[in-house]
Amino acid sequence: MVLSDLRKTEHLSASSIGTYVECSLMYKFAKIDHIPMEQKSDAMEFGSAIHITLEHYYREKMIGEKLLLKDVHEIFEKTWRNRAEDKTDIQFNKGHDFKSMLMMGKDLLSVWYQKLPDDNYNIIGIEEAFSFCLPGIPIPFIGAMDLIEEDHAGTIIVTDHKTSGKAYSISDVDQNQQLTLYQLALKSMGYGDREILLKFDTLIKTLKPKFEQYWTTRSELDEHRLIRKSVQVWEGIQKGVFIPNDTSWKCKNCSYKVACDSWFSERFNERRAS
Repeated sequence: MVLSDLRKTEHLSASSIGTYVECSLMYKFAKIDHIPMEQKSDAMEFGSAIHITLEHYYREKMIGEKLLLKDVHEIFEKTWRNRAEDKTDIQFNKGHDFKSMLMMGKDLLSVWYQKLPDDNYNIIGIEEAFSFCLPGIPIPFIGAMDLIEEDHAGTIIVTDHKTSGKAYSISDVDQNQQLTLYQLALKSMGYGDREILLKFDTLIKTLKPKFEQYWTTRSELDEHRLIRKSVQVWEGIQKGVFIPNDTSWKCKNCSYKVACDSWFSERFNERRAS
């Protein structure tokens, strides 16, 4: 089953667990009330355009072809235009607009293309969808892994493509729960007897564009921590515990600001009327 079909069923994901922990009211708006986002961030749309471009590159590589850099640029420009040109629902950060981010994307992809190691790994999955259950949670975790490869020794390597405004720290990578979930997904797919390596391929949007690869692994304790957290999140959802994190730095560009203000106003008016 394709990912879009899987996502039509009730499920959890690494991002939904993260959203609930960061602001459970946002989780409610997005996943339970299904309120459309009031605005989209330029970073989110930009990251999606880069992601689609890299997917094209690896699908060609999987069949033995290597795209030229100009082809990569053309795919990105077409994708970025489709997603962002003349779109009124995208909030561009100060100093950013459609054209400047088009050039930024091409510059980032040039650095990525030039620095990407010629590792000759065997590609065994691109946008590989998964669905599996964790103990104590009756609904599945659903998602997709950007790239799954195998080296000459049989080690499984999972890559997640990222765009970021800054370099990652060691703790950013080692504590990332998305990669932990990918390892659990791989084990559910029958790779539990193989060595598993996890990495971020990160295009960094600094003044001078950078590309960095961050490698990591996960232990059974790491898996247990994610499972324990996920069970607590599920229990909170079932009990209807949704608390706004209205002191977060993310509030300024929140996609549910109007809905959040309305939620506070409703409670305020209820108290005044009682």
